[in-house]
Amino acid sequence: MTDSAPAPSGNPARWLNNQPYLLLSLTSLFWAGNIVLARFVAGHVPPMTLSCVRWIGAFAMLLPFAWPHLKEDWPALRAKLPLMLVLSATGFAFNNAISYWALQYTEALNALLIQSSGPLFVALWSLVLFGVRLTLAQFAGIILSLSGVLVIILRGDLAALASIRFNRGDLMFGAAVLSFGLYSALMPYRPRTHQLSLISFTIGCGAVLLFPFSVWEFLNGVTLKPDALTAATTLYVMIFPSTLAYLFFNRGIALIGPNRSAPFLHLVPVFGSAMAILLLGERLRLFHLIGYALVLAGIAIASRQASARA
Repeated sequence: MTDSAPAPSGNPARWLNNQPYLLLSLTSLFWAGNIVLARFVAGHVPPMTLSCVRWIGAFAMLLPFAWPHLKEDWPALRAKLPLMLVLSATGFAFNNAISYWALQYTEALNALLIQSSGPLFVALWSLVLFGVRLTLAQFAGIILSLSGVLVIILRGDLAALASIRFNRGDLMFGAAVLSFGLYSALMPYRPRTHQLSLISFTIGCGAVLLFPFSVWEFLNGVTLKPDALTAATTLYVMIFPSTLAYLFFNRGIALIGPNRSAPFLHLVPVFGSAMAILLLGERLRLFHLIGYALVLAGIAIASRQASARA
């Protein structure tokens, strides 16, 4: 079955496979946890090694299920090998390693603020590379959901923008978001293969690309600490923001396209703030509710099917 084939009913996993809005929402939930956790362990877990171990672990989990499809789809993957390597580099190697590295130097607040520009980078790459323009509804939805993100991050106080200071970590995180925008824009042009073939191949290539940098960290004395925090961190990033999130994100793009999928990235700070309320005891305030409403309204507008094909 290719990633665009209709799934039979009666199986919960196959039902989920055809629910793009739910898949993209879960993706944002897993990535929100990834940002919060990565900032929490900054200085404890080496960023390049964490990225490499993340993809090695995800690849090992997927390979037993993906192997039959990889063998069958290898001719299609090989025919578009340069594109597959670019997808591996932008969506897995560079994007993740640089974002983890950036969180050694910047705050989670800044990272969430920068990541909120992600849908605009997706639209920019789609326009520059392929001439795909945002529809009016998509543009309005992105701006509306972006305003909701700002309300949440700035806690309803626009004057707080003046107090935000950007540093080299912010520039690095911006480069990671730019890289992921390119990955998202290129995804519709991937070879038509089984989902497991696509994700396992790009994950495996991403791990290979990151391995020399992980070795460089090790040779410079920056190593993983064998403790419970390291084990819990690596287990979470291998399963949720890696294996499941990328499977869900790729499938969401396959179903509704990159420009309609991109606004769901604005759910990352929404889920991040909700985690702070539920797990860290923050109080639910009016600006949270206003921000959530704006983000959800923006996503609903931007992700609806356009009357004319973009």
